[in-house]
Amino acid sequence: MKVEQIYTGCLAQGAYYIESKGEAVIIDPLRETEPYIEKLESEGVKLKYIFETHFHADFVSGHLDLAKKTGATIVYGPMAETSYDIYSAKDGEELQVGDVTFKVLHTPGHTMESSVFLLKDAEGKDYAMFSGDTLFLGDVGRPDLAIKQGAVTKEDLAGYLFDSLREKVMPLADDVIVYPAHGAGSACGKNLSKETWGYLGEQKKTNYALRADMTKEEFVKEVTAGLAPPPQYFAKNAMMNKAGYGSFDDILERGAVALSPEKFEEIVETREALMLDTRTPAEFAEAHIPNSINIGIKGSFAPWVGALITDIEQPIVIIAEKGMAEEVVTRLARVGYDNTLGYLKDGIDAWKKSGKEVDQIESITPAEFADRWNSGKVDELIDARKPTEFLAHHVEGATNFPLDYINKNMSSLSKDKTYYIHCAGGYRSMIMSSILQARGIRNIVDVQQGFKGIEENGHIALTDYKCPTSMSQEELDELVASVS
Repeated sequence: MKVEQIYTGCLAQGAYYIESKGEAVIIDPLRETEPYIEKLESEGVKLKYIFETHFHADFVSGHLDLAKKTGATIVYGPMAETSYDIYSAKDGEELQVGDVTFKVLHTPGHTMESSVFLLKDAEGKDYAMFSGDTLFLGDVGRPDLAIKQGAVTKEDLAGYLFDSLREKVMPLADDVIVYPAHGAGSACGKNLSKETWGYLGEQKKTNYALRADMTKEEFVKEVTAGLAPPPQYFAKNAMMNKAGYGSFDDILERGAVALSPEKFEEIVETREALMLDTRTPAEFAEAHIPNSINIGIKGSFAPWVGALITDIEQPIVIIAEKGMAEEVVTRLARVGYDNTLGYLKDGIDAWKKSGKEVDQIESITPAEFADRWNSGKVDELIDARKPTEFLAHHVEGATNFPLDYINKNMSSLSKDKTYYIHCAGGYRSMIMSSILQARGIRNIVDVQQGFKGIEENGHIALTDYKCPTSMSQEELDELVASVS
């Protein structure tokens, strides 16, 4: 038996490859299938099943393309209704793969079809559980993503999750390995660990949601407290996973086309394409195409694309570092942004050589910022971090304006003011700066290295507030507003 975790850091997502006696299973695969196909061919094994723990909301799974290419059967647990062929396993059903067995445990709560796949070794001993979003290390899946208006509430789902954990998961032995679908950085939970696997016994001791003396009422209250609104693309990705999607190979062929500056500009004008610049914040600040948006590929790229580009069918053209265009198209497709129409050949240098206009954003060091702040030259300081980050520690006098909510809060900003913007390390602040500039707010100064740089530089008054862990999102928003 071979068990391999295939972890993708930018999505904080874990897919899994399990092999036994010439047969294999892949669990929760990513959109691109080639790495899995190469793996199967190199090992000389046949893919028998593709297990899906639930309808994923934070990425588009590769199950459809993978099934078409390998002939493998797509397996969901009970209550999964799709527009394509699947095998809907019963609760408690066992599926054989080589010498090992997978037992399907239906665990509704995160979503109604959520299921855990329990791996038993050749001797029939429980070895590992592939827990999807039912159980994470340090947390459990949020119960507000599968709400049905007038039918199922987040409190209902939390109650189902309580029962699923107590009846199906917690009775398992302490030495069972937990392989979750996500780790820290995912928006599918509130308190996920940086570790990507662990033992169930450890979770019984340390995971707040698995406390043995916890009542259902306490569980529902704690699991639903402080849930920020889910990113807007979550529901769209879940629907794609349920209803189907176009071939990734076709998307890559269309999206990874080199465009001259003239053709690039033509597509922007005729197709109303969004210009997505995926270079580093420093490179973008120095020179970029006017009205382009910076979301760097070397950061949490896909989640921020999904959170900020509200139309999942938006035509997109790409500005990328040399050799990175296919990677950008792939990462966009992972979260359902399939309408990429090409990339600027030879990048910003080609744009400059063609004589076309470029723009800049002023970007200063933490030391420069400290000098201006202390001399009273800063009109308004915007902290682009999340409310909880802001409350934990921030510059005294700063205003919290989370990047997550920029589309909703744009109207509160003035084109007549100069805004200094920082985040935690410099990634989010440049995203925000680029969006503001593209929308006509020209007086922007980006603070490099973010709050980390400001804090390390010193010479500026900082403040902090200990945020209660059980606050609702509404209470948190009110508190941030009062502190700002």
